[in-house]
Amino acid sequence: MTRSIDRDTQLCMSLSGRPGNFGTRFQNFLYQALDLNYVYKAFTTRDLPAAIGGIRALGIRGCAVSMPFKEACIPLVDSIDDSARAIASINTIVNNDGRLHAYNTDYIAVRSLIEQHGLRADMSLALRGSGGMAKAVACAFRDAGFRRGHIVARNAATGRALAQTSGFAWVPDMSSVQADLLINVTPIGMEGPEKNQLAFERDAVERATAVFDVVALPPETPLITLARSLGKPVVTGAEVIVLQAVEQFVLYTGVRPDAALVARAAAHALG
Repeated sequence: MTRSIDRDTQLCMSLSGRPGNFGTRFQNFLYQALDLNYVYKAFTTRDLPAAIGGIRALGIRGCAVSMPFKEACIPLVDSIDDSARAIASINTIVNNDGRLHAYNTDYIAVRSLIEQHGLRADMSLALRGSGGMAKAVACAFRDAGFRRGHIVARNAATGRALAQTSGFAWVPDMSSVQADLLINVTPIGMEGPEKNQLAFERDAVERATAVFDVVALPPETPLITLARSLGKPVVTGAEVIVLQAVEQFVLYTGVRPDAALVARAAAHALG
């Protein structure tokens, strides 16, 4: 039975330049399964200060933040958790009695997955991408002890900036790079125009030890499919998006769902 919305229902939301359905489906599934008086809705905005002010003024409990707002939100909140301060990028806002505290659960999720999958700090890495999510991923690897790596980005300005922040080198392409670990943090392989494209050339995948693709939809990107066919260990974007969403859920509600329920929620949201 679905709980009715009433005056005590707590609203959580997301702000994104291109709102999707994953967060809405994942969070609302858990609210219903655990009989929590919450509801979640995705939004976009052309007036970010007013939107963040609305979270504070209306008592909205929490907000997931996606591109292009992850850095622009920083001066609009009251305090920042170490997970967001480490990379100067946020993806979660929690409203505690009108005070807005920011986190980065992307960073938290990637740090956890590095450990879960036994990715070793002595591995060399090549990370393709230089946006906000790439910063979270690169800094998570930096803070996990990885020292040998390249940021692969066609945009020299953002590529060099991320390389400086993370302590890795910048290259515009893979022509001079060979890496143990390939990490895709671009839209290549995502649902849309680049769905059938490989984020790395086949020979780079053949030489690599493991592959990490942050694209979540579809979970089986061309890069992940190729890596699996070659017997390479993989970390998928579905793992990232689910784990970071669980951490957001816990921050909003104070409740940590068990693994079986998380798996059901993920299947619902990704289905």
